[in-house]
Amino acid sequence: MIYDVIIIGGGPAGLSAAVYSSRSRLKTLLIEKAGCGGQIAITDELENYPGFDEGINGFDIAVKMEKQARKFGTEIVYGEVLSLDMQDKLKKVILADQIYMTKTVIIASGAKFKKLNIKGEAEFMGRGVSYCATCDGPFFRNKEIAVIGGGNSALQEALYLTRFAGKVNLIHRRDEFRAVKILQERVLKDPKINVILSAMVEEIEGSESIEKIRIKNIKNGQTNELSVSGVFIFVGWTPNTKFLTESKIVLNEDGYILTNDEMQTSIPGVFACGDIRKKLLRQVVTAAGDGATASVAAQHYIESYI
Repeated sequence: MIYDVIIIGGGPAGLSAAVYSSRSRLKTLLIEKAGCGGQIAITDELENYPGFDEGINGFDIAVKMEKQARKFGTEIVYGEVLSLDMQDKLKKVILADQIYMTKTVIIASGAKFKKLNIKGEAEFMGRGVSYCATCDGPFFRNKEIAVIGGGNSALQEALYLTRFAGKVNLIHRRDEFRAVKILQERVLKDPKINVILSAMVEEIEGSESIEKIRIKNIKNGQTNELSVSGVFIFVGWTPNTKFLTESKIVLNEDGYILTNDEMQTSIPGVFACGDIRKKLLRQVVTAAGDGATASVAAQHYIESYI
């Protein structure tokens, strides 16, 4: 069997691409490694997605997206894509026990946030531990929180979180930040931000919600507790591009796929959308838009070149 479109990844970008592709009567297959929804499936409340003035549970919207894709005819299989063979006009998507043939490929495999792997992090994920200030900042109005990290993202997000939190404790394991100087200057001038350097968070504690964190001073080994209601972790992201190691798809220095405005990668007939591509904003709404664009671009490719 030859598919018109194979979509790799079942997050918002992949599901959006699936809806648009299958609704256009393209024979569409979506391959998902675990369960559809991606990161939104573990988001307790999605408050900034247009059309839901009271917010919506992330898992609920993921279920709706999957149901919508299936309604229009998208086939969904679960498995891990190991590699792509794109030497010929017809592309091969290779799994451990199956090879699928397709005219076009849409890569929507996303990115995963780097974790601290400390006690309490997994337990409070979605209940006070966050990796997205834009998503969860408004839930911490006038509360004291902790931001962990020392790069540009950490400092940018700490500054953003001052719009909501009463106090932001910015914790970094080194004795100086890695962020650009202008961000450091803004952070140090902000009265809401308390900078804690040469320190690492060892544990996140609480009962139903986060109550405190335990911090260790790296230089002298002393530990102390800090009362906070939320912990925002910004120590980097890792794009899910392992299966592209042998491909000729062009990535940037951080491993994200480079695309043009039509989501076209460096390989004709191969598109990328959502968090896997180099972009300014990684949100559900932008992922959905990416997916729609990639689908329409793939359709135009099929009509013009195959």
